[in-house]
This record gives sequence, structure tokens and C-alpha cells, in this order.
Amino acid sequence: MKVIAEAIAPDRLSDDTQPACIVQPVVLAGGSGTRLWPLSREQCPKQLIGLTGDESLLEATLRRAQGLRAPTPGYEAPHAAPHVARMQPTLVVCSEELRLATNERLERSGCDARVILEPAPRNTAPALTVAALAALADAPAGEDPVLVVMPADHLIVDGAAFIATLQQAIHHAQRDAIVALGVPPERAETGYGYIRTGAPADEHGARTIGRFVEKPAQETAERYLASGEYWWNSGIFVMRASVWLAAIAACRPDIAAACSASYENARILGSEGSNGPLQLERSAFAACPNDSIDYAVMERIGDDPRLAGVVVPLTAGWSDVGAWDAVWDISAKDSAGNVARGRVLLEGARDTYAHSEGRLVACVGVTGVVVIETADAVLVAAKDRVQDVKAVVNRLNAAQHTEAKVHRKVERPWGCYDSIDRGERFQVKRIVVKPGGRLSLQMHHHRAEHWIVVRGTARVTRGDDTFLLTENQSTYIPLGVQHRLENPGKTPLEIIEVQSGGYLGEDDIVRFDDQYGRVGS
Repeated sequence: MKVIAEAIAPDRLSDDTQPACIVQPVVLAGGSGTRLWPLSREQCPKQLIGLTGDESLLEATLRRAQGLRAPTPGYEAPHAAPHVARMQPTLVVCSEELRLATNERLERSGCDARVILEPAPRNTAPALTVAALAALADAPAGEDPVLVVMPADHLIVDGAAFIATLQQAIHHAQRDAIVALGVPPERAETGYGYIRTGAPADEHGARTIGRFVEKPAQETAERYLASGEYWWNSGIFVMRASVWLAAIAACRPDIAAACSASYENARILGSEGSNGPLQLERSAFAACPNDSIDYAVMERIGDDPRLAGVVVPLTAGWSDVGAWDAVWDISAKDSAGNVARGRVLLEGARDTYAHSEGRLVACVGVTGVVVIETADAVLVAAKDRVQDVKAVVNRLNAAQHTEAKVHRKVERPWGCYDSIDRGERFQVKRIVVKPGGRLSLQMHHHRAEHWIVVRGTARVTRGDDTFLLTENQSTYIPLGVQHRLENPGKTPLEIIEVQSGGYLGEDDIVRFDDQYGRVGS
């Protein structure tokens, strides 16, 4: 507990003075998004895909946080507006398995960010705890940064209103409150948790936190809506790093101890110096209990006198886009209430969401239906039953179907591959390698491969030989031979790969050298 104990400063702001503060954005990117299957998969979860455009939800979250660098015009914070003296690079907490895909989105966003890698999924309370430890370690000596904690997979329509809300929340966080952003409800929603609000906390609508409550039944949700006292829990929080560490140590000392041990023994990966991904120590983090921010700390506010909570109203077009009905709700609709994305034809349809990734989808005379087409799976669901999609994913996982985990087309840091055909002892892939892209030096125990170049130039390593192949040329990679594929050109390289053998799984790869850090079996 040494790190956490030293982090808790003895003196705190007790008046309305608002000195300059250091802000640390924290993005929690560990969600699986199972209710958005088949577009979202285990290895390509919700935060990595674009639900309403080309930009992924993670990229949108990173970009949104940058708005704190400039004041919001026309907003007057309570008392004195908090002045952001410095914004630390955003901390993104994600799983080790999603490191490369997450890093690609970070590079695409152009935002200054650093990644913390979780060796195992342990929910949001441990993720925030290690982020708070990292924020204190990265801040100038003696500074206690204000954490702005955001899930990576939510949508905000009004960015300016969101930043104004954060400024108001930072004001309360500087006075030692744990601040939650609450959304005044528009309907009796049973898919969200709620916050019961208490007395006014400022003249801008903030209130004290009465208590956190779980997702209610319909009748209870209707009562919450009528009372005006209950707001939706957005899952966005603001607090000082030391305040969170003190709270988690008081409420869940087992989580605090495990995270402290894992952080103290973490290591930096790669050749990027102190900016490289931080890999938490595996055994200590694996021993950490699995718990959420809500369960571990927030639900104790109101009962524990050591915890002071404030909820600030968020009216910025927030959605957790937790299921397909929420995606339909936030999307632009035609006069009949339909949303169509991709190759979609609608004839006599109403209140329907149809999404095509490639093939033509035609919806005739349907009402309140969700249709999602991908290369390897099609979902058809009643819009009022989309929460049950998670049960379908659970059944796919239980039967070990690959459609629960990966798409037919799989992104890699060097490019992508598409499994276009498969039989009992063969598989055909279309592989595209970016200019300058380089696959790992590898071998397979159970399969041989034939490569045919259809576009671009390939540099091939096969055993001790290295040679170039151009369009319409081919080569053969025998079973057990080390090999590598590279694109030395300035245009994409496209090849057709035919695999043959008794086992064709992606885990039959032994890597000897890899510029992306994926060395080993």
C-alpha cells in the first residue's frame, strides 16, 4: 500500500478559491460490447468500431477530451472557473489483447496518449486505480491531478456542452468531491443505472449524491422519472487522483493493494522510452478482485461519511450506445422512422434499423426490426428485444464459434486478412499489406502455404532465401519452414494465400521476430 498511502495529500481546498489545476483524462477502453454483435466482436469491441460514421468511438472520445485545453465560450463556472494549467497526455486503459488495435486508433486520432495494459479483465474499479497511480507518478512533484474518467464507447452529440459540464465538475473535484455526471432522464429507461440526487450543490444545477441505484424494473423507472429526483448514471466521473485512491483504499483495500503491487512492478514495453505502453505485473493484477467503480465506491456514497459526492447534470446528447435500439435512437431517420446504413432497400418499413457491411439488405413491410449484415453473420431482431443479443453471443462462445470473437476480415498492424473460403483441410485468405508493412518472421507446425501475388510487390523470406515476387508470381512455404512477407513498395500489396494441413487455427504460429512485439507462440 506504499504508493497509495504516499499519494494522499493532508491538506485540501476548503474555500471557493480555484487555483490552476492539472487535468488528467482517463479513457477506460476495456468494454466488450456484446449487445452490438455481430458488428462488435470480442477482438473488435464496440469502442474500436464506427457506429455512426468512419470514426471509432474511441477516437471520438479522445478528440472530445482535448476540448478541455480551451475555455468554453459563454459558460460561467460556479464562483471562479477552474483554470487548466496543464493537461497530461490521455491515459488509455485496455487489455493486452487489444493493444495493437487500440494503438492504431490512437495514431489515427492524432491525440497525445499513453496506454496502460491490463493482463486480465478486472472491470472499471481496478482500471481507474492503476490510472490514478500513473497520473500521480506522471504529474509534476507535489501536484494532484484531477482525473476526468470516460468510457471509450459512449457518444456525446454536443461537444461544447460536454466540456462546459466537465468544467463545472472540475470545480467540485478541486474541493475533494467525487463527481459523477448524471443525465436528467427523458423516459423511463430500464437499461441504465440511476443516481438519486440530493440537496443543491451550486447554482448551476449540481446536486449532492443521495445514492446510486441499479437498473430498475419498468414500474420503478416510471416512478423515478415522475419524481424528478433520479438521473441516469452516465459512467463519467471526475475526481482528484488522491481522492480516488483514498476512497478505494477505504472501501476496497483488497483492490487497492493488488493494483498498487501490480503498478509498482509494471514495465514499459517497446523502444518508445517512458512513453511506451505500461504493462502491469501479471500475477498481482490477476489476484485483483473484479469490481466496477459503481459497486466498489459510488454505491457507498451516502452511507460512508468519508465519501463526499456531487452529481453534475449532463445535457449534451449523451448515449452509452449499449444496444442496437440506442444506435437507432441517436441516428438520423427518414420520415417513417427508419435508419439505413450501407446497401439497404426499404419498402413499407417503419421504425427499422438496417445496416449492411457489403451485401444488399432489403426490408419489406417490417416494423420495429433491427437487421445487421456482416460477411459472416446476420442478425435479425425485434427492436424491443435487442438486449437479448448478449445471450446469442454467450451461446456462440459456449459452442466455440469463431463468429463471437473475430470478424471474417481481421485487422492487423501491418494490414488485414479476409478468410474467403474454408474446408476440412484448406483455407483461402486474401491478405493486404500496407506500404512498408512487415509480418512477423514465423513458422507453422501444422500447415503449408501457397502465396500468389495479385497486386503490388512482395519481399519474401523463406528459410535462408529472400526474394521479390510481382503480380501473377507465386511461391510455396513448406510446413515447418521460417518465413516472412513484406511490402517494400509504395502501394498496397495484395496476395491470395492457400493454406493446407490438418490444423488451420491462428494459434499455430511461432514468431521469432516481430516489430509489433508479438514474439512467441
